[in-house]
Parts: sequence; C-alpha cells; structure tokens
Amino acid sequence: MKIQAPKGTFDILPYGAEPSWQTSSLWQRAEEEIRRLARNYGYLEIRTPLCESTELFDKGVGESSDIVMKEMFTFQDKGGRSLTLRPEGTAPVMRALVEHRLLERGGPHKLFYIGPMFRYERPQSGRYRQHHQFGIEAVGIAAPEQDVEVIDLFLELYRRMGLKECNVLLNSVGDAPSRIAYRNALIEFLTPHFSELSPDSQVRFSKNPLRILDSKDPKDKEILTGAPSILDHLSEEAAVHFSAVRKALDLLQIPYLVDPRIVRGLDYYNKTVFEIVSPQLGSTIGGGGRYDGLIKTFGGPDLPSVGAATGLERVLQVVSSEGKPELQGPLFHAIPLGEEAKAVLFHLVAECRRQNISAQVELSTEKLQTALRNATQTGASYCAILGSAELAKGVLQWKNLMTREAEEIPIDRFFSILKERGLV
Repeated sequence: MKIQAPKGTFDILPYGAEPSWQTSSLWQRAEEEIRRLARNYGYLEIRTPLCESTELFDKGVGESSDIVMKEMFTFQDKGGRSLTLRPEGTAPVMRALVEHRLLERGGPHKLFYIGPMFRYERPQSGRYRQHHQFGIEAVGIAAPEQDVEVIDLFLELYRRMGLKECNVLLNSVGDAPSRIAYRNALIEFLTPHFSELSPDSQVRFSKNPLRILDSKDPKDKEILTGAPSILDHLSEEAAVHFSAVRKALDLLQIPYLVDPRIVRGLDYYNKTVFEIVSPQLGSTIGGGGRYDGLIKTFGGPDLPSVGAATGLERVLQVVSSEGKPELQGPLFHAIPLGEEAKAVLFHLVAECRRQNISAQVELSTEKLQTALRNATQTGASYCAILGSAELAKGVLQWKNLMTREAEEIPIDRFFSILKERGLV
C-alpha cells in the first residue's frame, strides 16, 4: 500500500516539485525576505506551540466563528485534556505574552511569527488543511497610525514578492457602544428575513449577528444587500479613529476602498479591519485589524492591539507563476577521481565550510558523468574536478555549470582566487 500525505497537506521539496511553488528554495527566499522586512519595521520573532488548549481558541477566536464551529482540529491527549492544532496565530501570541509576563517589561511589543496553521476545510487552490502564515502583532499601541503601519508592511511584502497590484479594502467595526447600536439595527433588519437565512446564520442571529455579515451563503449575501451600514452607527471615538486611519493612509499614498461588509472571520476585532485582495489570484491574500482588549481575555492588562496575517501559499503561487524557482545549491560540487584526490577534496571542502563557503564533495560515485549529473541536481554553480593529472600539476579543473567554460586553478591559491572573483 502506497502511503501519501494526508488530504489537504503537501510536501515542500528541494527539487522536482510540481507545482513549482512547492520548491523549498522559493520558501526559503520568501522567509528570508519576511524576516528582513519584519526587522526593518521593528518586529521581533516569536514561536508558539503547534497545539494549544482548546479553551484558548474558544475564548479568543469566538464560539460563533467558523473556525471554532467547523474548522478546528481538536483531540484529547492521554491525560484527557482537550487540545487543538492552532488555527490562527494571534491567540497563542497573547497567551505567551501573559504566561511569560513579558508585558511587565513595559513599552509596546511588536512581534511576528511564521509557521503552519491547521483548519479543517475543503482543500482548494491556495487553501489547505495545513497552511502557512506570516503574521504580526503590535500590542500596547492605540495610535491609528499603527493600524496603517501594519497595512503598509504587508503591501511592501507583496511588492517585494512580485505581486504587481494589491487592493486594500477597509472598514471599521467600531467599539463596544458602536456594536451595541449596530447590533440592534441589524437584528431589526434581519428579523423579517430570519426564516430565509442559512442554518449557520440563524445560529449566529442570537449569538453574534455581526458574524452574519461574513456569511458566504449566496442567499444570505442577497438579503444583506439592503442591510444597514455599521459606519452609520459608529461612536464618536470610533469615528475619529477611523477618520485618522484614512488620513494616515492618504499620507502614505496608499489607495483603499471602504467596504462596510468587511468584518473578518474572528470575533475579537474592533475598530479598524481590512483585507488585501490580489487581482492576480482573484481572492483575499491577507487581512487583519485592531483587537483592543483581547489580551485581557487571557488574564493580561487591558491593552490596545492590532495585527494581521497572510497565507504564504497564495503569495508563492503568484511568485512561482512568474518563472521557475532556481535551486539554491552550493557554490561548487567537488568531484574526486581516485582515493588520493578524494582525500584532498574532502579536506578542501571541510575548510570551505569552516570559512562559510557552501560546498559539497562527491562521495557516491567514481564515474565523472554521474558526478556531473549529481552536481547539476544539487543546483551547484561550479564543479571542481581533481584527478591524477591535476594532482601532478597541483591544480583543480574549475568548471562553470551554466556556461560549461572550464579552466585550471592552482590548489594553493584556491581561496584567494575565489575572493578576487567575488565568489565568496
């Protein structure tokens, strides 16, 4: 019986990946770019466990959200405790800040994470049961400019990754007084249509009617076309904040479209919410918003916070469509022809690695053509061939695997020549 990866998951391969966006070199470049960008914006990395107490997501994400109602991978461990593979990154970050008393250090906390998330949903292009997210969380900053910094960071990431056009959809879901006023208006509007709503929306009607705005059911969407706008029910404080966010976006010359239907799929959002849509993919690739007070839910202080996340699979699908990913192989592949040559090259390659030069030595075959094929498969830029003739002359045969040009390099000047040519 042939065992395959579970449905909705995939392998990231060093070479031979189909589709090409599942090539590890592409993922490595994306992650390196993410880390550089996060540092530029002042965010530090945090890593949380793949599974958490189920209660964390029930309390943090919200019992009326699709994630909690339908999509979580939940199981009991041998001690009878209910654990869940993390479906999103914000709640675990808040838990870690409280548990390790990091908030006692004072000042704002700007954190980022990269890692797999798990949601039980129908697998489709760009949506997998195990998917990967890059997310940021800024805790302790109430300024509306912080909301805009988050949006700007993600737009800059997409630009660097080669997404030529991204559209920002913006909304405010207000503060507590705003939502009380809007909840009443929405219930009044939906009550005559209750029997026409989808089963999920009928459940949400009493639990959290704002979640109905996030429904994907075609009938629900049709009913909602005439629904009141939350923007008409914002408190003065929420309206001032939203106006300041829009002014800051204008200041950075970031175009956006106000869309009152955006509420995001998680219950903890308040005030600013946004989504970023890629016309190249025809779907949302990232989003987030403000979640003031969420950390208080986990026993922390009542702090303002804002964050966002993006799925890496969707971004890399666009990047890979621009061209086949190149292998990030070693600088050179050393090919010894004979035992004496093997000893020399084995020592040379070891010294290269100690000097932070990427190199590999052929140990699996003594056939030159097979070794050259192996060198090509590793993605090496050059190969260094050493046989009895080269040993007698004290040189290496140095071959460019792209141009096929070859020359002889004195072994005793090997490192200085690499430096002169800017190869190291």
